[in-house]
Amino acid sequence: MTAGDLDSTQLGRIVRPADYVRVLATTLRLRSPHFAVHHLVGRPLPLRRPIARSVADESGHAPGATSLSTELSTASPLVHGANVDDAQFPGPIGLVETSSAAGGIDRWLGLVVPKRHARRAVTRTLVKRQIRNVAAECASQLEPGLWVVRQRSPFDPKQFPSAASDALKEAARTELRALFERAVRGERDRVKPRPPGEPVGKGRSGKRATPKASGAPPSVEGSACAA
Repeated sequence: MTAGDLDSTQLGRIVRPADYVRVLATTLRLRSPHFAVHHLVGRPLPLRRPIARSVADESGHAPGATSLSTELSTASPLVHGANVDDAQFPGPIGLVETSSAAGGIDRWLGLVVPKRHARRAVTRTLVKRQIRNVAAECASQLEPGLWVVRQRSPFDPKQFPSAASDALKEAARTELRALFERAVRGERDRVKPRPPGEPVGKGRSGKRATPKASGAPPSVEGSACAA
């Protein structure tokens, strides 16, 4: 399985930037030291696919007779593209809206792994693969809708000096597993927006806020996700 594949028939991929904007505009659902989870009830916006050409074009030539091939793929060029943080999307010329919901899928996953939090491409690939693998394990028990997991802070390079190592893989997987198990249980973090102009780290009273635990520790027995 490559970093771009989802090993689940119950979990689709979010591919349109507009869907990422919709999901990330929602209140934060869950967070951990390095990751944040957003969830939006609904379905992805329709994908755009090439318009089917008729057997003969306006000039009377059959398909393939001109320099422009009419044998266009029926698959959307966005379906197997990159993620929103590094994707290049084609323009709207010659495209029409079609439904993006197929195969009975009612859960979709999107990833945001910024370069500022994982500068090496191999590290971003490792993190994305762990997100997809853990999400696939829990897909059948997640609430329907659009799920976006974003990396919110980098892993300490002093603790993980290698760009990709078994230690980093296990750390990311353990943290993500705990997040998704909480999501399966329907948990939510209570995140209140900070009033404009309020200093970071201080509450409305002006006193420094006491940090709270960002998430439950990884469960050892009775995992909420499928094995």
